Amino acid sequence: MNTERLIELLKSCGADAWELTCDDADIWEFYFIRHALDQNRVRSTRHLGVRVYRRFEDGKYLGSAGGEIPPTATEADASAAIGGFLSAAAFVRNPAYTLNAPAGEVLSDVGAAPDPAESAKAFMEVLRSLPETQTERVNSYEIFTGSHRVRYINSEGVDVTALRPSSMAEVVLNASRGAHEIEVYRKLTCGTCDKAALCKALEAALRTGRDRLAAVPTPALGTCDVLFSGTAAAELYGYFISRVNAAFKVRGYSDWETGKPLCESVRGDRVTLKALAFLPNSSRNTPFDAEGAPVRDALLIGDGTVRRFVGNRQFSCYLGLADSFQPGNYAVSGGSESAEALRTGTCLEAVDFSDFQADPVTGDIAGEIRLAYLREGGKVTPVTGGSVSGNMRDFIPSLRMSRELWQQDNLLLPALTRLSGVHIAGGAGA
Repeated sequence: MNTERLIELLKSCGADAWELTCDDADIWEFYFIRHALDQNRVRSTRHLGVRVYRRFEDGKYLGSAGGEIPPTATEADASAAIGGFLSAAAFVRNPAYTLNAPAGEVLSDVGAAPDPAESAKAFMEVLRSLPETQTERVNSYEIFTGSHRVRYINSEGVDVTALRPSSMAEVVLNASRGAHEIEVYRKLTCGTCDKAALCKALEAALRTGRDRLAAVPTPALGTCDVLFSGTAAAELYGYFISRVNAAFKVRGYSDWETGKPLCESVRGDRVTLKALAFLPNSSRNTPFDAEGAPVRDALLIGDGTVRRFVGNRQFSCYLGLADSFQPGNYAVSGGSESAEALRTGTCLEAVDFSDFQADPVTGDIAGEIRLAYLREGGKVTPVTGGSVSGNMRDFIPSLRMSRELWQQDNLLLPALTRLSGVHIAGGAGA
């Protein structure tokens, strides 16, 4: 289906408004068993996303529906699909809002396409250079590297295009001692391959496997300070990101207010959260969001106080946010202490969970420990099993963050975060 012809069909379909997103992707895929290539392929795909809108009752309400048009669709098929979306939109009644209009500062960024082959080569070089031993080794890995050319067009006159790289590696590592073997899985996403960061992450994963073999059951500590890092820390800060989202606010999930502090009494570090238009090596760098709005830097939480909400066009209109957008990247400023200082005193440094979640609505956190280090009386003991739980509302007043930062794809976060009074359930046999 030709994009220009699809635009003409949308213009003549009778919709009160419409939008079209075209994502052309070139993806390279490699599948390895140990370091032997099992299979690989290169694929080019096109995704055409369409949404149409209908106004009702003198413009008080707006209905919408949409879906994908197959790139192989005939003109008749595309017209029938659009007609079906338009009919479905008649069953939706949302308070009216408008689509984004053209903004002078939105620049189409085509530039030079990233080379998926070079990114894939960099991933392979890192994996082959890992310090494997007879007991710590690479089991298998899959590499996906590519570039996306994304074009967004709507009925208000927005027409923007950008290129962005996107990469992912899924790695399985093994550590063994006698007949006992531990498997460690890591999924790493980024723009292109940052060799130094990837090597550091995978070497840490190898240590995780080794230390789990020596771990003892987590003792039933009752409550204890816990240090979070990695993907678990990303979950913790997802709580803050979600609660300054316009949709969360409109739906009543967030009781935070612009200009008001997250809590009245603070004994630790105050959170500063920013939206970033650009973050080196993020897979989410783009000059415009999924609805064509300009993406830019913005202060969302400053020194523990809510500064503004951001979000998609619909809920931003409901909140009266004329210049809102959907950020791709976020950064949390570092705290007042070093990572080394945060590790002092009695605490549990949790480095690997079988699952960890922070509910952005209730604030509840919970996770089952695969590996943690119990720091007590100058002694460090690897432990496994048991779980952590608590609520972010209780943790915010005493939250402490390291000055050092760590990046996970589109998130730049403190390398270590210390929460006080976390509930610890002991592991089996504790």
